[in-house]
Amino acid sequence: MSDRAALLKGIRVWLVFFVVCLVLSGATAFPLVHELRWTEEALRTLGAPERLPGAMEWIERVRDGLDTADAEHPFLLYGTDWLAFAHLVIAVAFLGPYRDPVRNVWVVEFGLIACAGVVPLALICGPVRGIPFWWSVIDMAFGVFGAIPLYLVRKKIKRLEALTEAAVPGAAAVPAQ
Repeated sequence: MSDRAALLKGIRVWLVFFVVCLVLSGATAFPLVHELRWTEEALRTLGAPERLPGAMEWIERVRDGLDTADAEHPFLLYGTDWLAFAHLVIAVAFLGPYRDPVRNVWVVEFGLIACAGVVPLALICGPVRGIPFWWSVIDMAFGVFGAIPLYLVRKKIKRLEALTEAAVPGAAAVPAQ
């Protein structure tokens, strides 16, 4: 396998991994009320109230809030539907770098910027909304861990671009395969 083919394969594998994670993250925002009930039930079964009382208290509080919103103000949950939809739409954008990584490197860079933006968002909005710091750390981890595959993809795309330009001077894009 040529260097170019190996780079293209590596780029595509990491992009598929990132897109799958993005889609799963988004899809879990649709059934939020039910998921939180299942999570609370599972944590109780595993003995979390004794082992992790603070986490259990938070899960109960969030579940209670979602139950109340679902029963009395279900339109509020429409916001999480839009959150889920946004994840799915952003995932579709990564089809561009999958097809033509060099030409669409900007999508990967956009993703890196979005991942970086998770950290200040969690640090600013978390305290404003009464989110425990440890939960904000979990939220920030999504940005940090999301940036890792995108950083690796960007490095590979830049190497692919250099290989392409060396092989064909003046070439700026890699044709889709």
